[in-house]
Amino acid sequence: MTTPATARNAADDAKKAGDEVKNLATEVATDAKIAAVDAGNEAAERSVMALKEASTNAISLTADTQKSLGENIAKVSQRLQGLSTFNQHNLDAFARSTEITAKAFQSIGGEVAAYAKQSYEDRVAAAQDISSARTLSELVEKQTSFAKHAFEGWAQQAIRISSIYSAAAKDIAAPIGERFSAATDEMKTISR
Repeated sequence: MTTPATARNAADDAKKAGDEVKNLATEVATDAKIAAVDAGNEAAERSVMALKEASTNAISLTADTQKSLGENIAKVSQRLQGLSTFNQHNLDAFARSTEITAKAFQSIGGEVAAYAKQSYEDRVAAAQDISSARTLSELVEKQTSFAKHAFEGWAQQAIRISSIYSAAAKDIAAPIGERFSAATDEMKTISR
């Protein structure tokens, strides 16, 4: 037989445990958000460095070509100016794609953190609600309701993250696709 003091002690213990779980979940959500933002920023920095290196290589190649085609220097010079502009446009396109990628990672990180926090709060509320069950059937009903709610929340979150990812993928690919089209047009011009 449960005494009121035992029930209060159990309730106090449950509250303490809930508070500890809440603090841990908040910490995990914050760490996840920071990690996602850091990963996005790191990916952006790596992309920019690779683009700078590619630009440096392109400039070096341009200089070598200019030396070997001394008699056609005027023609080569015109082509190089166009190539330089073309490469600058490529760098700009990659930079735009990198910025979009970083923003997408930040957005996804924010969604994950918000979902983790809300999920934790829902679990704490459900645990409190379930602990108030007076019969086995009421307990099963409350657990079933919580499980259904948790699954629906997870499914909605998956759809949100998928939408962010899909939109970002299209936005990330757009500037690069434009540069491929421009490269194709440039190749057609050169071959004439």
